[in-house]
Amino acid sequence: MRKRFYTLAVSALVCQSAGALQAQDAQWKIAGDKITTEWAADVDPAAPLPEYPRPQMVRENWANLNGLWDYAIKASGAEAPAEYDGKILVPFAVESALSGVAKRVGKDNDLWYRTSFTVPRSMRKQQVLLHFGAVDWQAEVFVNGKKAGEHKGGYDPFSFDITELLDGRGEQELLVKVWDPTNDGPQPRGKQVKDPEGIWYTPVTGIWQTVWLEGVPETHIAAIRNTPDVDNSSIHVAAELENGEAGQLRVSVYDKGNKIAEETIPAGSEATIKLDDPALWSPSNPYLYDLKIELLHKNKVVDAVDSYFALRKITMEKDAAGIQRMLLNGEFLFQYGPLDQGWWPDGLYTAPTDEALVFDIEKTKEMGFNMIRKHVKVEPARWYYHCDQLGMLVWQDMPSGDLGNQWNPRPGVTGVGTEKDRTAESEAIFRTEWKAIMDANYNFPSIVVWVPFNEAWGQFKTEEITRWTMEYDPTRLVNSASGGNFHPVGHIIDLHNYPEPVMPRPDLFGSEQIIVLGEFGGLGLPLEGHTWQQKDNWGYRSFDNKEALLDRYAEYMQKMQDLIAGGLSAAVYTQTTDVEVEVNGLMTYDRKVIKLDPARLKSLHQPLYKVKVQ
Repeated sequence: MRKRFYTLAVSALVCQSAGALQAQDAQWKIAGDKITTEWAADVDPAAPLPEYPRPQMVRENWANLNGLWDYAIKASGAEAPAEYDGKILVPFAVESALSGVAKRVGKDNDLWYRTSFTVPRSMRKQQVLLHFGAVDWQAEVFVNGKKAGEHKGGYDPFSFDITELLDGRGEQELLVKVWDPTNDGPQPRGKQVKDPEGIWYTPVTGIWQTVWLEGVPETHIAAIRNTPDVDNSSIHVAAELENGEAGQLRVSVYDKGNKIAEETIPAGSEATIKLDDPALWSPSNPYLYDLKIELLHKNKVVDAVDSYFALRKITMEKDAAGIQRMLLNGEFLFQYGPLDQGWWPDGLYTAPTDEALVFDIEKTKEMGFNMIRKHVKVEPARWYYHCDQLGMLVWQDMPSGDLGNQWNPRPGVTGVGTEKDRTAESEAIFRTEWKAIMDANYNFPSIVVWVPFNEAWGQFKTEEITRWTMEYDPTRLVNSASGGNFHPVGHIIDLHNYPEPVMPRPDLFGSEQIIVLGEFGGLGLPLEGHTWQQKDNWGYRSFDNKEALLDRYAEYMQKMQDLIAGGLSAAVYTQTTDVEVEVNGLMTYDRKVIKLDPARLKSLHQPLYKVKVQ
């Protein structure tokens, strides 16, 4: 069943004439003079990122609105423009090369989009939902001149029911107004800054994930929540309904296409389905089961969605030496992976194609890593879907914002570390978006750790935020502040250290919290022809050739084995790829050069997973 997530995309695209396609090609070209990935050449301006965007909740009746739209950059507060500046390729941010624009917006301007669409025949007797995968940061949406709604938050999906705003069966006008202050505002923005340098990157403004239509019945399934229960060999499934609670839900479980279990429950309640001798999901065995959730009224199916789940659990338990260890499915598994920023030289926040999106994960797996820390960014749903399929553990950061407080990077050492005194507005923005991010990504089994804060970047009310996160999702571990100001809360104590691997002292922290090295390494190697700029590139420690870099990395891996034996449960190496002027990647920013041989890396990593612990 999962294969359909790929094939659905083909049936959802609107057919266009050869002349129309040629006209679109003529209106778009890659902007700027920066390096690009090999997938940039595969971007089709008539159908960019055509894949189904929500693989955890699939309906067949949908239409992709990505493509060339009108855009205009106007002073903030102005009315909708009468004339537009040109064409922009949605869903690539306006600052990106793949947008065809590569222009800045800033806090004093609004970014306007305009397009038109025709509602597919299959949706004409249904409610029509307009979905946005993500828009950074504040979006107002208008259909045929009438306001559909607004949304604040750059990293969570949102939608509006636009049925009552549609005008007959012909073309419908869609306007989107976006305001994004980047680092002039308190909102979560990750590593975006208006003046990029060092570890800070180009702003991302506006639509950066797929825009799409979906046809649904008036009473329909609005959201689902799949919770694995390994101890009882069960999956718990709940569904949120829109426009009514009457009827029943029928939940069916499939294993490789064969129905193996089913339960029918009253709508509004939770199904608990027990499985006989289930396979558990892990990096070595990423076993997924398929789900069908049907809404019944008088024994008739009125709505249905396809989904999937995995049985896995992430816990902590003391070893024989009294040190807390991180367990997957009840067994210690050293978790090791790269810091993954998820940036692209041509698309910035947005991968050029789905093939590009999965490439980074596949290469990470090929290199012998079993985990990725997704760093102060949230990816499109398809990225987590690929991690689920490939067996890649994920630590998910909350994107940072409202920086300015002081940092004490050494846990347990009295120093200058402070918590940010946020305004009520800033605090509300953080809490709202963190909850929305957790809700949107709850069903992905690959995510095993939530990380609310990084290195005191806007860190505030740490104990309160951490406890709320733990209570809101008790199925995952919580790393309260990766490398940040230490508070004795959460499941994990996390140290950042460059370049050598080290760890927090087990005698101080190990009996209460899992010990991890949340960042280390940063070994740099700029390669001519593959850098963001010609000179002044940056690394925590730079090397002149691959051989010297690999020798140093091998030394670190040997030291890592001793740290694991002494109490270390996980480590994160900086980083997957170069990013803009940072040249610390295992791959170049354009992904055209793998700096260290994946087979050699895998041979260095395998002993880490075999270290005996007490």
